[in-house]
Amino acid sequence: MNTRSWTLLASLALLGAAACDKKSAATSPDAAPAAAPAPAPAPAAIPAAAPVPTAAANPALLSPQTANAKAPDVYKVKLATTQGDIVLEIHRDWAPNGADRFYNLVQIGFFNGVEFFRVIDGFMAQVGIHGDPAVAAQWQNARIPDDPPAGHSNQRGVVTFATAGPGTRTTQFFINFKDNSFLDNQGFPPIGKVVQGDDVLDKLYRGYGEGAPQGAGPDQGRLQAEGNAYLKAQFPKLDAIKTATLIP
Repeated sequence: MNTRSWTLLASLALLGAAACDKKSAATSPDAAPAAAPAPAPAPAAIPAAAPVPTAAANPALLSPQTANAKAPDVYKVKLATTQGDIVLEIHRDWAPNGADRFYNLVQIGFFNGVEFFRVIDGFMAQVGIHGDPAVAAQWQNARIPDDPPAGHSNQRGVVTFATAGPGTRTTQFFINFKDNSFLDNQGFPPIGKVVQGDDVLDKLYRGYGEGAPQGAGPDQGRLQAEGNAYLKAQFPKLDAIKTATLIP
C-alpha cells in the first residue's frame, strides 16, 4: 500500500472514530483501522483508578447550553493523568470555537475521570466521552461550529478535536503522537499543544489498539451507553485523566 493510500485510510478511521456522537457502534460507518495493528506491548500494571464524577455531584455537567464562556486568548490546562501530568497550552486564534468549548469543559470538570479509550501506537490518543452515561447523553449532540484551518499542523503533541464530519465536534479530542499533517485540511484544526509532559504521551497504554468494530479496542457506542463501568470491566489497563484544571 502506498503512502497516499495509508494516509487516506487513517483519515477515514479518525473521522469514523467520533461517529458515536451521532449513532451507536452498530450503525457506525465501516472505516479502515488508522494503522496496521502493532504488536501488543508487554503487560503493564493497571493504572490507579480515576474518580468517576456523576451528574448528581455536579449538575453543570448536564447543561451544555450554559457552558458558553469565551476563553482567554491563551490559557493552560493541566491534565493529571494516571501516568503523570501533561500541560496543554491552548490558543484561541488557532480555532476559536474549539478553544471555547475546551475551556468550558475544563471549567465544569467534564474531563475528570474520563479515560483514553482509543490509543493507537504511532498515531494518537483519543479521549472525551464522559464516564457517566447520563452526562455523555447530554453532550452527545452538543455540537460546535467548525473552525477553518488557521495554518497550524497536527504534529506530535498537538491537541485537536475529533469529528465525524462537518459540524459534529462535541467533547472528544486527541493528542497526536507524530506528524499527522495529512489531517490538517480535513476538518481537524488544532486548538493547542503539549508544553510539559511530552514523555507522558509515550507511557499511555495502547495495547488494546483500534476500537470496535475495526479493532479489538473499546466500542464507542457501548462507552456512551454504559460509561466507565464498561471500560473498567473489559479494558482495565486504559489510562485516564484524573483531573483537568486551568492553570492561573
